[in-house]
Amino acid sequence: MLLVAKRPGPTSHDVVDVVRRALAEGRIGHLGTLDPFAQGLLVLVVGRATRLARFASGWLKTYEGVIRLGTTTTTDDATGAVVTTSERWRAVSAGDVQAVLAEFQGEYAQRPPAYSAVSVDGERAYRRARRGERVTLEPRIVEIRALAVEAIELPDVRFRATVTAGTYLRSLARDVGERLGCGAHLAALTRTAIGGFALADAMAPEQVTWQALRDPAVLVGSLPRRDVDEVERAAVLHGRPIPVGGAGQADQVALFVGDALVAVAEREGDVLKPRVVVGDP
Repeated sequence: MLLVAKRPGPTSHDVVDVVRRALAEGRIGHLGTLDPFAQGLLVLVVGRATRLARFASGWLKTYEGVIRLGTTTTTDDATGAVVTTSERWRAVSAGDVQAVLAEFQGEYAQRPPAYSAVSVDGERAYRRARRGERVTLEPRIVEIRALAVEAIELPDVRFRATVTAGTYLRSLARDVGERLGCGAHLAALTRTAIGGFALADAMAPEQVTWQALRDPAVLVGSLPRRDVDEVERAAVLHGRPIPVGGAGQADQVALFVGDALVAVAEREGDVLKPRVVVGDP
């Protein structure tokens, strides 16, 4: 696992390509992309660890950003064409901003941006939008765990947010503007943390080396652990089940030899069947 700092401009896929070349490793995934205009933390998984990415899908993400009032765009961010402008933001007070942002903390039904990777009849929404098609996506429930105003310098509102997976900060900016009656878009965005990992600990993609890899076992930190002996380890690496042992009643269990993660297994009756094997033979 790698912590990489993305700068504004490149796509997340561009960053992954840089790391692939640096490591000469084709199997590299991520725990969530960033839009090209955004910057901040990308958590990459490398080699066999790519199989573990789904176990970290519930990690919270923290962002700092700027909502610019008075202008809406096609993409809900600064890269899109201007759709509307309004001077109504001049009548908005700091108290209005604080009150409206407070309304969005917690769960709410959020409509993803038209220019997003959401699939519509098997095709990405942004592809349809780029062709000029009208794209209106169905709202989905997201959760904003924390939302705080950092500074108000109208028409700009600096904020910090911690959100669950699938939350669009572009949509939040759009919705805040609608609620204030003046329109808005997301002018800047920095992802500062994913789970327990911080942007401050990340490196530039060009600086990545194999020595920078972190233990991928952290990806399954939420699962119960069961230690296996060498005989069980050999069985697991060949996909054979082992007794439940001290794994308790959990449906999924991380199997370790010492500090080394060997596999994630699923409980079936009285045995644990390996489902994701990451240990070396």
